[in-house]
Amino acid sequence: MRKTITTIASEVSEVLYRIDANEAITLAEKIQQANRIFVAGTGRSGLISKVFAMRMMHIGFPIYVVGETITPSIEADDLLVILSGSGSTGTLKYFAEKAKAIDAKVALVTTNRESMIGKISDSIIVVPAATKKRLSSEPATIQPLGSQFDQSAHLVLDAVIAYLLERLPEANNHTALNQKHANLE
Repeated sequence: MRKTITTIASEVSEVLYRIDANEAITLAEKIQQANRIFVAGTGRSGLISKVFAMRMMHIGFPIYVVGETITPSIEADDLLVILSGSGSTGTLKYFAEKAKAIDAKVALVTTNRESMIGKISDSIIVVPAATKKRLSSEPATIQPLGSQFDQSAHLVLDAVIAYLLERLPEANNHTALNQKHANLE
C-alpha cells in the first residue's frame, strides 16, 4: 500500500509541476473581475467543481453550481468555470455556448486546450493529466479512469483559492472562514 500511495502522490505532483502558473493566475484574475461565478462539470469533475464552489463561498465570492435548484440565470459580467477532462462534454459545451451568447466569460479546466469548449473559452488551465480516454499523449497512471485529472484539478483550484486569499487579507482569516462553514451537519 505504501508504494501505491507514493506512486499516486508522485503522479499528481508531476502533473501539477507541469501546469502553467500563469494560466492559474489568469483564472484568479477573471474570478476577481466577475460579478458572479458559476461552476459546471459532470461526473467526478462535477464533484470537484462543487468542492471549488464551496471553497469560493467560504472566502466570500458569490458562486453557484449549474444545475442546482437555487442557481440563478447567468448574465453578462459573470464567469462560468467548466471542469472537463476532454473539454468536449456535450452538455458542458452547450453551457459554454449559452454563457458566451449572453456575454459572460468562460474559463475551462481541461487536458485539451484545442477542445470544442477550449476554442470558445476566454481562459484555460491545461492540466496535463490522464483522463478516462487514455490517449497516447496522456501520462501513465496506476489510477482508474480520470482520477489523475480530477485530483490534479482539485489541487490546482485549491491553489487558485490560496492565491486569492493572499490577495484578500480580509478573507484570509481562519475565524471568518470557519463562520461560513456549514453548521447544519
